[in-house]
Amino acid sequence: MPPMTVEGSKDRLLLSPQEALIAGGPAEELELRIQAVFKSGYEHVVIDLRGVPTADSAGIRALVRGHTSAQRLNRRFTLISPNPRVRELLELSLLTNVLEVVDTLVEARTKTVHWGRVWSGVAVALVGGALVGISVWWPSFGMSTGTGGGIPGVTSGAAADAGGAMANPLFEVVKLIAAAVIGVLVTIVHRQYRPERSSNPALDQAQVLLCVSGALMMIIIGNSVARAFGIAGAASIIRFRTPVEDARDITILFILMGLGMAAGLGALAVAGLGTLFLCGLIPLLNLFSSERPRQMLVEIVAEERDFPTAHVQHVFAVNGILFEPREVSQGDEATTKYLTTLKPTDSLEDLSAQLMGDGKKGIKNVSWSPPKRN
Repeated sequence: MPPMTVEGSKDRLLLSPQEALIAGGPAEELELRIQAVFKSGYEHVVIDLRGVPTADSAGIRALVRGHTSAQRLNRRFTLISPNPRVRELLELSLLTNVLEVVDTLVEARTKTVHWGRVWSGVAVALVGGALVGISVWWPSFGMSTGTGGGIPGVTSGAAADAGGAMANPLFEVVKLIAAAVIGVLVTIVHRQYRPERSSNPALDQAQVLLCVSGALMMIIIGNSVARAFGIAGAASIIRFRTPVEDARDITILFILMGLGMAAGLGALAVAGLGTLFLCGLIPLLNLFSSERPRQMLVEIVAEERDFPTAHVQHVFAVNGILFEPREVSQGDEATTKYLTTLKPTDSLEDLSAQLMGDGKKGIKNVSWSPPKRN
């Protein structure tokens, strides 16, 4: 174990290594210490690098893994005052803009301001307020009126075509723009509060497009019952086969469709207030959410035909991992796949190292992947 000073408070722990972070002991020990600190529940880990004369790729890897663990757990990881040599390594690795690096302990103790969340909150407030303001000052904006069949606001046939929703294309373009802006803002806020999962650009784009499609459908329908049934029939033949892994994402998609439909109807006050409410509710719910376990599929390849089942199950048991064998194959090498349920604090690199056992446990390769969903 390398010389290291440890100072802690209730939520913050300071580690001060006093020798070069190089492979062969010091770097690996610091990496294990950082992961253990996060597992013990500390919200903020600070690494004082003033006593570190140099580092190599293993030392940089330990710092990067500390950062990624903090990101996964929605916690904070800070480096203090690396010397010019270590800072140069961070710059060459393009990490100075990724890792939080400060010059003093006072700066590390200062709570960081999430400017991305601040600016997105300001944007939501401005857009929501603007939509409500337009609706208050211009109540008839983009609204089409008419009667038909005894149903207020509903027309049919030629009357709907003559005085329907497309009477003023400028209004309809504004509605589509409002729906797109609402979709973008809700997507940004939703993405900021799901750090435990990797980004999904396809889902983010789908959220924006679904909001716009809701507005476009209501513009096309206007006051025509026939158009409404026509779009409903067309939508019934569409099948979405892309799996959505989180129920929250499905709910956000559903709400965005509703907000888009409100914008398409010209009910901008409803769309604006709905956006304000939803973007305020997402961070509020995040305060009460607990860290959820995650499922991963691990493929373990043995060096020979005999698979070290006892060793693998011992590693799983020691780390409190629930597992279920999924696939076993034997040839010149034995391969077994397990479906595992991991705690948020479990590190895949650490588990892989334990399974490999420094190459002495008969395991050739360990690979992790998300389970396929049908």
